[in-house]
Amino acid sequence: MSEAVAVRSGPAFSAAAAARLIALLLPLALLAGAFGSQYLGGLYPCEMCWWQRYAHMAAVVPAALAFTAPAESSRARTLTLLAALAIAVSGAIGVYHAGVEAKIFQGFTQCTAEVSRGISTADLLKQLTHAPLVRCDEVQFRFLGISLAGWNAILSLGGATLILILSFKGRRA
Repeated sequence: MSEAVAVRSGPAFSAAAAARLIALLLPLALLAGAFGSQYLGGLYPCEMCWWQRYAHMAAVVPAALAFTAPAESSRARTLTLLAALAIAVSGAIGVYHAGVEAKIFQGFTQCTAEVSRGISTADLLKQLTHAPLVRCDEVQFRFLGISLAGWNAILSLGGATLILILSFKGRRA
């Protein structure tokens, strides 16, 4: 008795599925790195760091919703592209932030510090006087000579470009 072996035609993991996965994992990984560097590494975020984080947080929502439809569907593709747009926005903010750090662009004159709500005036004053002052134009940490804002710009814009390429790869055929 002979057994028929089914041969699967087409890739096991489509370009659209890869784009959707990158659109979810990239902002999650960058947020994990940002919060890890803050809570484990003691690097407090400035205002522009938070803007970059907000864009990644916004990207996670449509990227996660893209998994509620088949990867090749127009719904999943649209949600994946919305996530890519939010990731690109974070990257653009990262470019500006890195430019401020390098003194190419004029930054903001205000500084930020984390302050808890619902505490007494004495505790608030104590927290304010002991809170870290974080300037947007000063680099707290460099890796391979590039600031964290620069790395966010590189990874976010590169990732958004890869998502776009993968999203439209199947449509050209």
